Amino acid sequence: MSTDNHNLTEPPLWSIGIVAGLILLTPLILYSLAPVEPLRDGDTVFSEGEQLVRINKPNPAAQKPGDNTCLLDPSSPLIVIHSPTTDPESSIIAEVQGNSAGDWPFCPVHAEVNLKIHQVFQRPAVLGTVREILVGLFSR
Repeated sequence: MSTDNHNLTEPPLWSIGIVAGLILLTPLILYSLAPVEPLRDGDTVFSEGEQLVRINKPNPAAQKPGDNTCLLDPSSPLIVIHSPTTDPESSIIAEVQGNSAGDWPFCPVHAEVNLKIHQVFQRPAVLGTVREILVGLFSR
């Protein structure tokens, strides 16, 4: 068998790479295009930017005395404890899950905070995050 015949029978590596990339990216694209559902108890949401929020049940040892507010980091994960009513101005009670420095003015992990619906979003920006990662890799 000659080398010319051997090269024609092997699939090109670039086509395998494209297919593998499509297989990996398809769930991300479908996830980002799916409609947003109404908030329910137990859903994970993320803070929209840096937010100053009111603590629902203040813990005197974990914060500055006399202050019942704390600061959420951008895109901080939260679990909805009490979902909002149909009124767009109603409050959400959520538990802080992470991205916290632990010191005042930042919200301690597992603190219950009051938020408005415009202060949270349901999904992280998957395609935006992928874009930021790729830009970071190729800008070096």
